[in-house]
Amino acid sequence: MDNYSEPGSDAQSLLNQIVLEYMRDKKRARMWRYLKRGVLLLIACVILYMFYELRHDASVTLNKPHVGLIDLKGEIFDNNSASADYFIRGLNAAYKNKSMRGLIIRIDSPGGSPVQADYMYQAIKQYSLKNSDIKIIAVCVDACASAAYYVASAAQDIYANPSSLVGSIGVLYNGFGFVDALQKLGVSRRLQTSGKNKGFLDPFLAENPAQVVMLQKMLDLIHQEFIDKVKAGRGSRLKIDDDTFSGLFWTGIQAKERGLIDGFASSGQVAREIFKLDKVVDYTYEPNVLEKLAGRVGTSLANQLPMALGLKPRIELAIKHP
Repeated sequence: MDNYSEPGSDAQSLLNQIVLEYMRDKKRARMWRYLKRGVLLLIACVILYMFYELRHDASVTLNKPHVGLIDLKGEIFDNNSASADYFIRGLNAAYKNKSMRGLIIRIDSPGGSPVQADYMYQAIKQYSLKNSDIKIIAVCVDACASAAYYVASAAQDIYANPSSLVGSIGVLYNGFGFVDALQKLGVSRRLQTSGKNKGFLDPFLAENPAQVVMLQKMLDLIHQEFIDKVKAGRGSRLKIDDDTFSGLFWTGIQAKERGLIDGFASSGQVAREIFKLDKVVDYTYEPNVLEKLAGRVGTSLANQLPMALGLKPRIELAIKHP
């Protein structure tokens, strides 16, 4: 009789236990949810604080005398980040700030398009003319060759590292010929044009001597334009001999001896020792995600693939390694 329990008491006890466990689980879940929210809120506060501090520091720097910096990095072509469009946007942003006391153009490029280089050259000269109190100095990093040196020569002074590669004042035509390959494959080229030079230097046809002469004249004209710009920029500092405009490039040490550069310094040294300022503000234009994705993917693929295959030759001011 002592061990007797009413029917249903065990079931009630089990149900109570289940309810209590359920309530404990709900309480634990609530605590974890509040804890997660607290951690996320804390992280958000830290990020906002850091963002505020960065913006505050940037605004303080922008309102104080400082040196501007614009990077020109990589091959100079319209579809690349080192394009005249992006470079000039950086110049526009820099010169809007009245607290800028000097500008450094930091260059690390093997060259590229003569047209893009000339756009940049003209923009630098235009801003120099309108703002004669703001000195522009070019600083060469690993390479400042061909079209990149074209741009650098627009600056009042040029500095480099003793081991930088500088110069390569020349023009090249870049393409291939596939005539022999087609003959071996038993394939003939069928090209119909209206205009005797419309198939100018077609890579699948034998070279036309008259067209080769025409191309050489074009290259010589572009080369002379390059030479004139360098002479105008460097003036009497440039030591001219048979090699100066031959397309050769030199180390920084050799470039200084030839008057292609004025001395040895990094961008930081130029800011501190020449402009006498510690504050440097980077005005390099960085395209946003939409610009990177939307504008140039299709055009780039359409242009660069034929160029890589030698089907779309181009004229460049660029240093080329064998």
